[in-house]
Amino acid sequence: MKRSKSNVPGAGVEGRERGAVAVEFGIVAPILLLLLGGIVEFSHMYNLQISVTQAAREAARTMAVEQDDAAAIAAGIAGAPGLNAASFDFDFTGVCDGTPGNAAVTVTYTAGALTGLLGASLTLQGEGSMRCGG
Repeated sequence: MKRSKSNVPGAGVEGRERGAVAVEFGIVAPILLLLLGGIVEFSHMYNLQISVTQAAREAARTMAVEQDDAAAIAAGIAGAPGLNAASFDFDFTGVCDGTPGNAAVTVTYTAGALTGLLGASLTLQGEGSMRCGG
């Protein structure tokens, strides 16, 4: 006597594989989410780094032309729109006093992290240098 195939779900080889996709997704999903969070955090940090470097360039340019700390700080903050002005720290090392040389600025910026994968806060540093007199 021959046995007939059952049409009941869960019977046979096909039925034993039910739920395997859910288990595989449960294993892979945390890794994918961690990778996605890392990409988001890194791109946020890279964008901040570009803005901080631009602020340093603008501050160094203004310092080389005008020799005024306050104007250089204002130009640096204006050169990085969208960043918190209170989080900037400017350090001027080059002095333009009529002698040939360079005006150098180091800008330090502290920002909060988006995802917390790289820590609670990010401290970024940008450097700019311009020849005195423009």
